[in-house]
Amino acid sequence: MDAQSIDNATAWLTLMRAPSLGAATLRGLIERFGDSRKALRGILASPATSGVAQPALVALRQPDENLLATDLAWLEQPEHHFIGWDSEDYPALLRRIPSPPAGLFVNGNADLLWMPQVAIVGSRSSSESGLSTARSFAKALVQAGFAITSGLADGIDGAAHVSALDAGGTTLAVLGTGVDLVYPRKHHELARRIAAHGALVSEFLPGTPGRAENFPRRNRIIAGLSLGTLVIEASVQSGSLITARLAAEQGREVFAIPGSIHNPLARGCHQLIRQGAKLVETADEVIEELGALAQTLSDALRSRLSPRGNPDAPSSRATLADPHAHDPDYARLLAALGHETLSLDILSERSGLTVAALSSMLLLLELEGTVVAARGGMYARSGR
Repeated sequence: MDAQSIDNATAWLTLMRAPSLGAATLRGLIERFGDSRKALRGILASPATSGVAQPALVALRQPDENLLATDLAWLEQPEHHFIGWDSEDYPALLRRIPSPPAGLFVNGNADLLWMPQVAIVGSRSSSESGLSTARSFAKALVQAGFAITSGLADGIDGAAHVSALDAGGTTLAVLGTGVDLVYPRKHHELARRIAAHGALVSEFLPGTPGRAENFPRRNRIIAGLSLGTLVIEASVQSGSLITARLAAEQGREVFAIPGSIHNPLARGCHQLIRQGAKLVETADEVIEELGALAQTLSDALRSRLSPRGNPDAPSSRATLADPHAHDPDYARLLAALGHETLSLDILSERSGLTVAALSSMLLLLELEGTVVAARGGMYARSGR
């Protein structure tokens, strides 16, 4: 392979098709070399010092040209995208999670990954009451300006997607397959609607089938793209509880809807509430909790789109107002941070604020450009 002449997309696909190069390794290579082309050139130029295993080196020197051609043919179709770790289009919220994907394949409007999103998840074997609740919450949330994010599964996921679309809103489906496949197959028409009016998203290469281990990995992206996760009907063994746990670990809000003590599909939600999830009965409670974060993320999206000809968007992130200028908690946080690079635990100790509160506050400040997230869960003031 002539690594000097290939473009960024081909370099990414070559790296992702190589065995033994997982997301963490790929992110590390990008951060070490700067971008995918430089990473590929650097590995091939100095294989002994690259840290890349021999099977991957063989695949990088002699990639499967047929697979690459198929991948590139998919990317050449309208509204088909790849967003790598080295791209400024990589969604800011997802970049902050503990194990972000190295890249995302998107079928649809990739800018929507920056929209304020609420994940709605729940049982595949949901009751009619649960489906009705999912529909009503999804409708109210999209009318308030949120996108609905879920996993295209049967039950609650599908109901939330359909309701968001029927209400004229936006929805994103994160897949446990390649973005060119649909699972379950019965959702082919729903997937087509989502691609036309939202986005299908996957970290998996085109053609990847729906293996069991892919779906828990998919769940961290659902949670990571979203400001909060709402669980509607879940048994204690439900995969939705994995999404909720990951959301909590990422410092995002978790909401759960209570149900009858006699309903086994309510027990997962009750368990979440006992563990600290917010009990909600109306969509307004979710909207009120996430409103400030949603506004900041919307401003960041408009800032990104302004160079592309959006006349209503601010011309730069620097024009965003600081809504926290007189908030004493934010003043305590910024005073504790000073001009150092600090962890959440040290910030909590210095400021007296809880880690959960700091996580949400730092997210707002990061989106506004006041704070930047460094490696290893560290934070510092922005240099701008």
